[in-house]
Amino acid sequence: MTPGENGPSTPEDDDPFGYLYADGQARGAQPPSGGYGYPNSVSRVRTVGERQYGQQQPPAYGQVPQQAAHGQPNAHYQAPETLPGGAPPSSRPPAPPAPARRGPNTKGLLIGAIAVVAAVVVGIGVAMLDGQDDKKTDNQANTPPTQSQSHSPSPSSSASTAPGELPKTDASALQLGPGVTTASNVKGAQAKGGSYVTGFNQVGASVTWTINGIPSSGKYSVYVGYSVPGKDATATLTVNGTASERPVDLKNWAHAAGGDYEKGWTKTYNWIQLNKGTNTIKLSCEQGNQCDALIDQMWLVNGWVNSSG
Repeated sequence: MTPGENGPSTPEDDDPFGYLYADGQARGAQPPSGGYGYPNSVSRVRTVGERQYGQQQPPAYGQVPQQAAHGQPNAHYQAPETLPGGAPPSSRPPAPPAPARRGPNTKGLLIGAIAVVAAVVVGIGVAMLDGQDDKKTDNQANTPPTQSQSHSPSPSSSASTAPGELPKTDASALQLGPGVTTASNVKGAQAKGGSYVTGFNQVGASVTWTINGIPSSGKYSVYVGYSVPGKDATATLTVNGTASERPVDLKNWAHAAGGDYEKGWTKTYNWIQLNKGTNTIKLSCEQGNQCDALIDQMWLVNGWVNSSG
């Protein structure tokens, strides 16, 4: 072999253009007439579109068809639906999507929680009110059960009451007993027109108040507006014909100077029992009383109070 020569050409070279060279022609290369120029070369010309890719092809000339090993899939297998005239793809409609799951009803839970809290608060409030009512009842139950008791209110020159309370009367509307009259010379009386009852400082003098429309039987407090001339006085209280065991204290709560009726206006109250409907309350000067006082008003309050009203 000379330098630059690659040695004789071999059939394995299978040069398709060997017939163009002297070397190839010396080895019998012919122009292609359906195959390459070397012997035993095979060329299979097919019409465009004839070859079906993916299908099993017949073995080339001189080749032994390969069989798939036992238990192994054929490498040239295709699904039937890929072959011409194969089984059509499944027409079953796709499964509908699963409905979305709803979350917990947080709004309903919140409303329920608020309702529970409100019920607890209301229950606590009712319990507290019941406890206060029970306490008041106990205090009243411990009070001595006398028909009439006289008490000493704080000094006050006013005998007015708030709207909606029980009846109230002026001196001019009272039933006057023997020797008792009305006047308006002394200033400071709270009755209409500044009137008051005078002439009360004598045994047998009295004023009577007839009350209609008492809503229910029970405990009440009767107030008396009066003035004393710088000294204490007393009177007798009679309710529905029964005299009280204790006198009405007409004390000098205003601390007026001796003889000064104008500065002596104040009030006092007594605990009494009244019946539903009509009742009579009489204030009188009896034996043993010191009755030097002027009377201007009388009024009622529910229950047995512990204040000046």
